Formats: sequence, C-alpha cells, structure tokens
Amino acid sequence: MQTQRLQRGDGVAELAFARRGEETQLSHLFQRDPYRVLFPRPAAGDPMTAVLLTTSGGIAGGDRLRSAVKVGPGAQATVTSQAAEKLYRSLGEDCLLAIELDVAAGALLEWLPQEAILFDGARVVRTIDIAFAGSSRLIAVDMLVFGRTAHGERFRRGLLRDRWRLERDGRLIWTDALHLADEPAAALDHPAGFGGAEAYGTVICGAPRAAEHLEAARQRVDASQARAGVTLLNGILLARFLGKASAVRADMIGYVGAMRHAIAALPERVPRNWYH
Repeated sequence: MQTQRLQRGDGVAELAFARRGEETQLSHLFQRDPYRVLFPRPAAGDPMTAVLLTTSGGIAGGDRLRSAVKVGPGAQATVTSQAAEKLYRSLGEDCLLAIELDVAAGALLEWLPQEAILFDGARVVRTIDIAFAGSSRLIAVDMLVFGRTAHGERFRRGLLRDRWRLERDGRLIWTDALHLADEPAAALDHPAGFGGAEAYGTVICGAPRAAEHLEAARQRVDASQARAGVTLLNGILLARFLGKASAVRADMIGYVGAMRHAIAALPERVPRNWYH
C-alpha cells in the first residue's frame, strides 16, 4: 500500500528597510505561504512595524520556514508576530526554522516575536543568525514554552535543537546552543537543568556603550517574578528568564519596555499585539 505524502509548508518572509530622508520605508518584501507580513500603523513614537503570521495556524513536522530581516543604515524597524506560534506534535519529521537578522550602521532593529509553544512530541531544529554593526542598536527576543501549560501538557518527548550566532562588525561575539532530544522532560525537570520551569526567555540588547545600562537592567530583572539574570558579554546585554509561562512573559514585557526606552529612547512598552 502506498503511503500518502502529507502537504508540508515551505514558507519565506524577507523584509528590508531603508531610510529615506527622515523616514524608514520598506525597500524589499518577499513572502511565500504559509508566511504573511502585515504592516499596521505603529503606535505613537514607535518605529515602522511589521507583523509576521503563519496562515497555517501553526508549524508541523516537515515544515520549513525562513525569515530574514535587513535594516539599512540609519533606518529603524520593529518586527513582531501576530500571536504565539504553535509547534505541533510531529509524525516523525523535524520542522526547520531559520531566522536571519542584519542591522547596518546607525540602524535600529527590534525583533520581538511572541512566544513559541512546543507541543508534546514536537521536533524543532532552529537557527538564529544575527549580524549587526557596532554603531547600531538591537533588541532580539525569544521565548519558548515547554508544552500547552493551560491543558496540563508538558514537552516530554520530541526534539529541540536551537542555535544562536551573533556577529558584530563581522566578528563572532556570542554563540549558544540548546539540545533537548528523545525525552526532554528529564532535562526540563532536573534541578541542575531547567528546574521544572514552564518557559524559558532570552533578551539580547546590543548598543553603543551598552555597559552603561547594565545596572539598570539588573535592577529590572531583580524585580522579576521568574528566576532571571542579566550579564554583560562582549559588549552586549544578555538576559535570561526561567519559570512559569505567565511570569516569564510578564517579566519580559517589562524588561523589553525598559530597555527599548533606555537604549533607543522609545516608549516604555512592547507592541500592542503583545497585550491580549
């Protein structure tokens, strides 16, 4: 009997922003299902904003999605997502996610996707590659939720292979990898691992004289509901949050709002679609 071949997504979202006079404008857009990009009117004081969404309602095993954002010299942009991303249980294949961010001299990029929810049995291989200039400003956010917590579900089997690579002025300054395979619950529950945390968040802030904001960043994370910490690493501020999903989300909203105000003089809030 012939096995039915399931339909798989092969999505692409490419965006480029350029400065024209005193404004930032979209200079390139390419999108392929199941990715779509929306451009809502930014809230007062916010940069030009793009919102990514997947028309499939989530990502399944065998799907391949690539998102690439370039911000030209002096331009400013915020890229976020419409809602939390669902990473569904796989029938055996890995879903492949690639994120590429490029921030030119004097530019600003806020990469602010909402959380990704790993269903039990999901198989995810993701790469995040970021290149930025020393004179640019960057805020990059990521939040992973280990299971559908509202349903009492945990990410107990499957695969998460996650790799970050960060370059400043063409030089590698930070790389990080996370590998949870077969039975992730063992590492998620272990006291020396994730300690039973429901969610895990990362915020990277790069800016000229980032070290000047370290003490303010530490004061902010010290007030977190979740376990949290921030450090200065090769001239970038790296913050991590670990705990209940609701607490991690709330803490990250507060921290990102404070940091975007500190390093870019933007309003102390995150995009409106985060508030729901």
